[in-house]
Amino acid sequence: MFIGINDALARRAKGDQAMEFREMRTAEHGQAVEELDQEIREIVRREMVTNPGRQPENESESGTSNVYSLLQRVSATSLQEIDELITELESSRDMLESEAARVQREIVQYSTLSQTALKSTKIITESLTQLKKVPDAPTLSD
Repeated sequence: MFIGINDALARRAKGDQAMEFREMRTAEHGQAVEELDQEIREIVRREMVTNPGRQPENESESGTSNVYSLLQRVSATSLQEIDELITELESSRDMLESEAARVQREIVQYSTLSQTALKSTKIITESLTQLKKVPDAPTLSD
């Protein structure tokens, strides 16, 4: 019986959390729409201040002109931000490519150094082996 109650309470808690999340998302969306609406109103106000004497030939032209002007301003800013991001990404790509080339050069240098050290070690080992085989080899103390 307690397991059923605990399950029901857990489900209810999860449902409450989901509802709170949805309410937060809805509130965020509402705030974003309100901010966009305020920006549009501000652009229209600026347009009215900068071009107060111009009268459209008809109401359709006025609406179309305002929408077109608004879209140009909004898209210009967005396009500028996108261009800046593209430039930044290209710069990052160039940096990564140069770093990859540097790491590759260092790996080749390390490999060469490692092979040289191995050959030197083999030569020293062979020399010591041959030196031990000689029965009357002079010692350093002589």
